[in-house]
Amino acid sequence: MTEDLDAVVDEWPDRIREGSLSAVARQAADLSLPDLVWVLERLRVRDRAIVFRVLPKGLAHEVFERFDDGLRGELFSSLRDDQVVSLFADLDPDDRVHVMDELPASVAKKLLQGLSKHERELTAPILGYERGSIGRWMSTEYVRVLENQTVAQALTQIRQRGRDAETIYTIPVTDPAKRLAGVVSLRELMLADPEVHVSDVMSEPISVAATEPEEDAARRCLDAQVLAMPVVDREQRLVGILTVDDAVRITTVAEEEDAARAGAMEPLGRPYLSTPVRSIVRARVVWLLLLAVSAVATVGVLDHFEDDLAAVVTLAVFIPLLIGTGGNTGSQAAVTITRALALGDVRPRDVGVVLFREIRTGALLGAMLGALAFGAIALVALAVDGYTMEIGTVVAVSMLAICTLAASVGGVIPLFAKAVKIDPAVMSTPFIATFVDATGLILYFVIAKAVLGI
Repeated sequence: MTEDLDAVVDEWPDRIREGSLSAVARQAADLSLPDLVWVLERLRVRDRAIVFRVLPKGLAHEVFERFDDGLRGELFSSLRDDQVVSLFADLDPDDRVHVMDELPASVAKKLLQGLSKHERELTAPILGYERGSIGRWMSTEYVRVLENQTVAQALTQIRQRGRDAETIYTIPVTDPAKRLAGVVSLRELMLADPEVHVSDVMSEPISVAATEPEEDAARRCLDAQVLAMPVVDREQRLVGILTVDDAVRITTVAEEEDAARAGAMEPLGRPYLSTPVRSIVRARVVWLLLLAVSAVATVGVLDHFEDDLAAVVTLAVFIPLLIGTGGNTGSQAAVTITRALALGDVRPRDVGVVLFREIRTGALLGAMLGALAFGAIALVALAVDGYTMEIGTVVAVSMLAICTLAASVGGVIPLFAKAVKIDPAVMSTPFIATFVDATGLILYFVIAKAVLGI
């Protein structure tokens, strides 16, 4: 099936150039919605906009809802004003806010003013929260019931207002002042005695503050295994709900960002083939420049110990082995702790415990790798000039010291980054590898000077 879709991606641009738009429209209508979205994401910007214009209105709206925010904003600049207004008005309030974040401020303001009064009232509260907070993801389209209502009254209210709600399977329960009192599922209401009060069947609420960081709130929602979680303000008044699909989306994006930054680049935020080359360059170049500057430290170390290298040339042979092993050890520790931070397994205050564990882990790894290196060098020393047991000792002890240092630094730096409000993924692999390169070389040459007497 993937081969068939690849053929469509290759075929449609040619048909567009030939003017065969009706054939493209028919073929698009025959594709399933996920397949159509997959194909459109891989077309060039201009071709994607042309195909989108020939789609039936209902299908176009379904496709648009599946696009990433970056693609939505990009598509807006290629459509007619009436299409843009229609698409924008049909989005859920939280999705509107995410699209507005991708648009120029003047365009976003114009689109917001074009909404009906009711839709503006649903969207405005979300805009009031800072980017990165869960308030930017909450839905203001929800049904709430009062704790003093009967079950029959609550069900009637759900029937009247549920059609426009984001979900009706988990329903917040409040007092008359909108302060959150509990939650109740539709199943519980359907099975309860119609004459009992909602307060008799509701459960204790698991809620999240609207100002809480989006990733923390999303993981709490997933850990609680609920379909929706009430979002409250400082006075515990209900202001919205976070649905499980949005929680999954938040954590997926966060994990993609962590993976990209661990590889020394910014996330693309869209499919690779639909990303302009200039955007790919922009995502990589800053990190490459930073790493190039930081790598100067490694060059400085080699320059400082140039005379020692000249005295024992064999030492240079093992530099790639040592700094490579140290960088990999540090990266493993950093990735492990970054992941543990994301899942809430560790917190910055656990730095002492983490450091002690990583010192032991690094020392054990270094001892095992050092022993293997010593054995290998000892065998080679029997047949090759320049290799001695002393060289084996230098490499083995250096391996122990470098692995211990790398694991310790790799475990602590993500915790430090989290404590100072920096994304731990940003501080992990690239910077740790560079740091270990420089300090590992210093350890190597200090140990060599002590053992070999140079």
